[in-house]
Amino acid sequence: MQNGNPILKTLWAALEHEPRINLHRWPVRIDLTEDDVLVLKGDVGSVAAKKLALELAGATPSVRGVVDRLHVAPPEPRGDGAILDALTALLLDMRELKNCTLRVIRKGETLTLQEAGGEDASGDLLVSVTDGVVTLDGWVISLSHKRMAGVLAWWTPGCRDVVNALEVQPPEQDNDDEVSDALSLVLEMDPMIPDPGQIGVHTRKYVVTLDGVVATQAEKDRVEQDAWCLFAVDSVINQLAVGR
Repeated sequence: MQNGNPILKTLWAALEHEPRINLHRWPVRIDLTEDDVLVLKGDVGSVAAKKLALELAGATPSVRGVVDRLHVAPPEPRGDGAILDALTALLLDMRELKNCTLRVIRKGETLTLQEAGGEDASGDLLVSVTDGVVTLDGWVISLSHKRMAGVLAWWTPGCRDVVNALEVQPPEQDNDDEVSDALSLVLEMDPMIPDPGQIGVHTRKYVVTLDGVVATQAEKDRVEQDAWCLFAVDSVINQLAVGR
């Protein structure tokens, strides 16, 4: 970081003020190009920390752009092959993707694991993993499918980042209700959320608010994590109560 630059000083102060980023444990590197574009590099502790850091960078006065080179440090690092195997197992088990073609790139070779064709096909996914970063290419029939596939990628042990490049065909207009509906579907398929019916999900301008009751703090944290993992979610307000 260039010492004394007012843009960098402003952003650094904002990052230090956000406890979920925790610069003391995860010291993010910040560079500023000659065109006033911020470049954020390094590991962070969660998807929330990554998104919050990028949001704060984009809101910094006089900044003309942000380059994201942040990765989430996994609790247990895994090789790309192990990540790909675990993710494809999740995708193949997902009910909403049963009528999708699923292809993977392994050691430079494209392999078809599931094939679906005809007018009723729900998508064609191409999955690859490089240095722990999962890339999802291809197409699906809805934004909910795109979001659920992205969450499964984030759930995969060892995943450091997700590039969700899935197209929606035919194109679909995104909105707050779509985000809420997708999160409700994610909570229903999350094995760590035993009673998703007790959780309220409300979205306004891509800010998700959670309310209701969960049994444990771990479940409360998991619900929030699922919300952060959703494509296009900018912020999460967790008002869940713990207890019965």
